[in-house]
Amino acid sequence: MRIADNVLVAGARVAGAACAEILLDRGAAVTVYDRSDSERMQALAARGATCVVADEFDPALLDGVQQVVLSPGFPPHHPIAQAAAAAGIETFSEPELAWRLREPGAARWLAVTGTNGKTTTTTMLAAMLETAGLRTAALGNIGVPLVHAANGPFDVIAVELSSYQLHWSSELAPTAGAVLNLAPDHLDWHGGFDAYAEAKAAVWRGGQAVVNLDDPSVVALAKHTDADVTGFTLNHPERGQFGVALGWLVDYTGPEPVQICSVDDVHPAGWHNVANALAAAALARQVGVTHADIGDALRKYVPEPHRNVTLVEHDGVTWVDDSKATNPHAAAAALAAYDSIVWVAGGQLKGVDVDGLVAQYAPKMRGAVLIGQDRALVADALARHAPDLPVVVLDGRDDAVMTEVAARAAALAEPGDTVLLSPAGASYDMFTSYAHRGDAFAAAARALIEGEAE
Repeated sequence: MRIADNVLVAGARVAGAACAEILLDRGAAVTVYDRSDSERMQALAARGATCVVADEFDPALLDGVQQVVLSPGFPPHHPIAQAAAAAGIETFSEPELAWRLREPGAARWLAVTGTNGKTTTTTMLAAMLETAGLRTAALGNIGVPLVHAANGPFDVIAVELSSYQLHWSSELAPTAGAVLNLAPDHLDWHGGFDAYAEAKAAVWRGGQAVVNLDDPSVVALAKHTDADVTGFTLNHPERGQFGVALGWLVDYTGPEPVQICSVDDVHPAGWHNVANALAAAALARQVGVTHADIGDALRKYVPEPHRNVTLVEHDGVTWVDDSKATNPHAAAAALAAYDSIVWVAGGQLKGVDVDGLVAQYAPKMRGAVLIGQDRALVADALARHAPDLPVVVLDGRDDAVMTEVAARAAALAEPGDTVLLSPAGASYDMFTSYAHRGDAFAAAARALIEGEAE
C-alpha cells in the first residue's frame, strides 16, 4: 500500500497543504489537522478535505485512517506520531510521499543532507546539472515541495533533505546522497545525537554515498552503510576521492586526477564552501556531468542570501550577514573566516551547547551583542572564556531590536573589524525565519550608516 485511500495530513503550511492537494487530486479521503485556521485550510476544505483546527490532537481523528503524512515540525514524541505508532498506522513526510508518487521514467534524485551547507550545496549541484543541459531544479527542504515535481519535466533534481524529513522516510532512495557534516543539532526533536545521525544516513538508501572524509562523525556513520562510498576531502585526494591539490578542486575517481576549477573560483569564500563544492561535484559526476561543466557552474554560481554575505563596508568596518548559521557548527565556519569580530549572536540554541564555540573563537572577538531566547546562555559562556570582553545583552522581543543591535555593534567596532551576524541559534523566538532576521540586520546596518553619512 504505497498511497492509501484514507490519509491524515498533520500541518497545513506549505508542505502539508501541497500533500493534501495532491492526495485530493488522487481521490483520497483527506483529513487535515492544524492548530490554527488559515486560507490554506479553507481552500482545502472547499476542495473536499475534512479540516480540523484544534489546540490538542484528538486520537479519534485516526479512526479509519490508513496513513499519516506529518509536516517536518512534528517530532517522534508528538501525540500524533505516538498515537499513529500505537495504532500501527504508517507515518511519513512530504518527500516520502513525493517519492511514492513517482511514475516510470520520473527524474532521478540527487540528495544532500548534513548539519550545515545543505542549501549552498544543493543550489551548486542544480547549477552544475543546468550547465550540463539537464532539465533540473533545486527542491525539497529548500522551500519548494517535492510532491509538485514528482513527475514534472525534469531529468535530474537536486534535493535538499533535512533530518526531520529523512526520519519520516522508508522507501525514499535517491540515486546518490551526500552527508556533508554532522554536529549536534535538533537534539530536542530527535532525542539525541545518535538518532539524529541515523536519520541522516537514510540519504544513502539508494546505494551511492558521498561522504565527508574530514568529518569523523560522517566517517563513523558511513562504516555502517552498505552503499558504495565516494569520499571528499579538503586534503590531497587518494584514488577514488575528490579533494584539493595545488589550489585546485580535483576528481581522482578515475585513473588520473582531473582538475575541476581553482579554489579561488568557489564562492562564497571559505573552506567550508570548498567542501560543499566538492560534495556537489561528486554528486554531479554520478549522473555524468563533465568536469568542464562542473567548473563552469562553480565559476558562475550566485550564492544564496544570508550565508556569510558582505552587506556593506563603512569607516573600515565590514558588516556581514550570516543569519543562516542557526547552530554553533554553522557559526564556527563564519567566525573562522575573520580576524577581529564584533559578534551578533543568540536565538534558540535547541538544546545544543555553545561553550565549545565560544571557547575557540572568543580570542578573535572585539565584543559581542546578544539577543534572543537563549542570549543568557551565550553570555554565560563568554563570561567564562572571555571575562574582559565587552558584551551587550539586549532584551528586545521583535525585529525592532536590530536598530539597537546595529548601534551597539558599531560602537564596539574599530577599523579592520567585522560586525558578524552569525547567531548560532534558530530565529523563531523573534523572527519568522532566519531570512527575516538577516533582512532586519541588513536594514538596520544600512540605516545606521546612511544616517551617519547625512
